[in-house]
Amino acid sequence: MLDDMTSTNRDPRAGALARLAALAADETRAACLLALLDGRAWTAGELARHCGVAASTLSEHLGKLVGGGLLTEERQGRHRYVRLADARVAQLVEDLTAHIAPDAAERPRGLRQSGADSAMARGRTCYDHLAGRLGIAVTDALTARGMLRQDTGFALTDAGLDWFGALGVDLDGRGRRPLARACLDWTERRPHLAGAAGAALCRHLLDQGWCVRIGSGRAVKVTGAGERALSGLLGIDTAALR
Repeated sequence: MLDDMTSTNRDPRAGALARLAALAADETRAACLLALLDGRAWTAGELARHCGVAASTLSEHLGKLVGGGLLTEERQGRHRYVRLADARVAQLVEDLTAHIAPDAAERPRGLRQSGADSAMARGRTCYDHLAGRLGIAVTDALTARGMLRQDTGFALTDAGLDWFGALGVDLDGRGRRPLARACLDWTERRPHLAGAAGAALCRHLLDQGWCVRIGSGRAVKVTGAGERALSGLLGIDTAALR
């Protein structure tokens, strides 16, 4: 009788939630999701090398992630490209990562890995917006200047909208994506600016050459021109950008 009652009263979404969680409950698939947080499309071969598994093994994992709606794929010639399905998936992965205790992650293996980790903590892309100390510095500067409110949730003020407009950054608020959203930074343990505004600002910094990507990963660094621009536009101390 108790089993029947439990089955009857169970939330109908429980099965779907369990299947979704199972997609990330594999280290290789988790590594794929984390790699794709750079917002770009990867080939299956690139992901296989990144994860250190055979191409056939990776292909099986990608099939599950695509089938579960976490990834989308497209083919160009003989190459198969995959990317995160949308910003909501990126937010889910980043939010889950933020729940990992700092001492639970593996220690860096060698100087190269340690240097890569330091670069990621300094500045990186979180799908399509800025994260790490760079993302926090920009978010804090916008807040301090009254262009972003964090007291009642993340929201651009009129001054913030004017600032983006003066910068020449078009903010299309007609889509389903929120204009401004808080994203918990997994290295800084504080929220940085995400949403349409965060994506537009990140794109602008990259297009202007104020930020450049480091290698093929998510890490970015601020150029000399970027230091001058961010100092002039937001008053950010150049030491916080290095």
